[in-house]
Order: sequence, then C-alpha cells, then structure tokens
Amino acid sequence: MVTVPHQGRVGGFGCWAIGGPFGSGGKAIGWGVVNDDESVAAIRRAIELGITFFDTSDVYGVGHSERVLGRAITGCRDDVVVSTKFGYTFDESTRQLTGANVSDDYIRAACDASLHRLGTDRIDLYLLHDDGMAFDRVDGVIAVLESLVAAGKIRSYGWSTDDPAGAATFAVGPHCAATQYELNLLDDQPEMLAVCAEHGMAGINRGPLAMGLLSGKYTADSRLGEDDVRGNSPSWMRYFRDSRPAPEWLDRMAAVREVLTSGGRTLAQGALGWLLARADTTIPIPGIRTVAQATENAGALVHGPLDESAMADIERLLRR
Repeated sequence: MVTVPHQGRVGGFGCWAIGGPFGSGGKAIGWGVVNDDESVAAIRRAIELGITFFDTSDVYGVGHSERVLGRAITGCRDDVVVSTKFGYTFDESTRQLTGANVSDDYIRAACDASLHRLGTDRIDLYLLHDDGMAFDRVDGVIAVLESLVAAGKIRSYGWSTDDPAGAATFAVGPHCAATQYELNLLDDQPEMLAVCAEHGMAGINRGPLAMGLLSGKYTADSRLGEDDVRGNSPSWMRYFRDSRPAPEWLDRMAAVREVLTSGGRTLAQGALGWLLARADTTIPIPGIRTVAQATENAGALVHGPLDESAMADIERLLRR
C-alpha cells in the first residue's frame, strides 16, 4: 500500500478559504474575499514552521486556490506534499459550480488543468471530490487514476467521502493512499478511523476546527455574511445555522474549553491536539488565510497530541 509521504507527524493546511468567492446555485460556498498576498505569506510561513501538507481542489475559487498555492510553493515544491481534487465541474466566467463529471476523458483533462494551475509536474495525492458518486463507477475511476500514476502525473489517490463503505471500496486501488473525511473533537468518526487503519490509509481530516467554531472567535452573537458559506448555512452545514453558530455546538465547545486550553494551548491548538492524539495517521487540514492563523495552527505540532488524561476528560464531558 502506498502511503502519503511525510516526515513524522504531518501539519496540514486547508486551502478552501484562499480560493476566494465562488458559488453553487447562486449561493456562496467560499469564505468571502481574500488577499492573495496574505495567502501566499501564510503558506510560506506555514512551511517555515513545519507544515508540509497542503490540500486544495480545482473548484476552490474555481481554480484560484490552486493558482495561489502554486505561486506560494515556487522554489520549495520538493519540500511539500500537494493534494488536490477532481470530480466537480465549474464555470470560471461565472465562478459557479455546474455539476459533476467522472468520465475518463474529464478526469485526465482535470488533472492536466490542475497541474498547469499549480505550476508543478506531479500531484502527490489526487482525491475524488464527488462524495455522491455511485459505487459502480469506482473500478473505472480507479483505472484512470492508475493510468495517471503510471504516467507520472500523480503519485497516489483517494476519495473525499464521509461514507466508510465508499472509503473501503476505493481502498482496493493499488495506489490508494488516503481518505479525506470530516473529523473533529465535537464529531468523532470511529468507523472512518477504523477503515483507514484496516487499509493502511492516511486520514485527511477536513473540518478539524468545526468550520472555525473551535477557533474560539465565534459566540452566540456572531453573525456571518452571505458571502461566507457559513452565513448561507446550507443543509450540510451543521455548526452554523441561520448565519450564526448553532447553540448546541457552542455548548459542547464550552464544556471542553478548559481541557483544550490546558498546558498553554489556544483553543484551536487544543482541538488539533485532540486529532493528533486520536490516531497516528490523522492529518488535520485547518483552513488558513492569514500568517497569524498559520503560526497558531503550527503551534499545535509544538504542543503535540493531548495526553490520555485530557482525552478521557473530553469523552466524559461530552458524555460519549
């Protein structure tokens, strides 16, 4: 089984937010306007502090996130691991998602387009982004991905899915190295962790700070704008509702705040420390837009995983 290349515990950087505005069905699914120079500075600061895994997608900002990441890693490409995704179609002129496509020709064209935007000759981890793809398409998609491995365009691949059965089905691929799924201390996913362990896959943890809730910057009085995906509160957005943090999740966060901030950690560092302690193969990818966020999140690697006592306290406080 191929593994995602790394040295020790991997620090991850989620690049969804740096893509800037884009939408689906006329509603924003980005994180608002961004400053590209600040994004580049944040990526470079993250690398300086030991963060080596960068996760993006061709749809984030309809290609813009890949371009910004490519610009930032110029001159240090060999020092980082780049993951991007395919499977959704989009229109750059309208900045809207337009559907899904996992045909052979589309996957090959999408890979070439991502390589061009990233300014690189290979993608370390290429993830299927379409969580709803039917299982009977898996063999065909894996065959195309294996051909891309043989051509040297990608090194490994996986599926971004929260379905354990889907992850297990995809894991049969000879170069399947990882599954990306939502995981944070408020919403444990033991079945997904078990699938990754059984098949020797890395677990790329999206939503490690519960869409920012575990950063501690949002309260019951916070209200997000319509240019932010959390402000639109789509049906799959559990942590924010009606443009505000959902009260039940704020209550859970409050219950464990003291434990997470012990030992000099910030709340975010404690939440990332929980993930580092949850399994040896977890790679959290918190969204980062600023140098300050990069610095804080990299601090989680310095503090390391939460200890067994803290992990037990969290389970008790959350009554799991």
